[in-house]
Amino acid sequence: MAETSFVRLPPEVRSPFEVYVNGVHQSLGTDYQVRDGILCFQRRLAKDTISKKRWLIGAFGVGTYRQNDSVDVRYETDRGVRLAEGLPIMDPDARPA
Repeated sequence: MAETSFVRLPPEVRSPFEVYVNGVHQSLGTDYQVRDGILCFQRRLAKDTISKKRWLIGAFGVGTYRQNDSVDVRYETDRGVRLAEGLPIMDPDARPA
């Protein structure tokens, strides 16, 4: 079974809107679905967090790289075009009903 990731849309976002993962345009129905204001991706998305240990190692010039996905949504309001950047990826244990 494929892993699923969820990202909640900001409340002001209305259709039509565009979704980008790591700067790459995503297609509705192919790359994601929308259910009750939540983007549903049929793949694992993850945000990297840097621990104190990894920060210290990096301070000495040793790189540590992990998956660090960014989900952005471009949408229009009556005030013009808006961009919601780096939307939080929901904890996999907090899946919507």
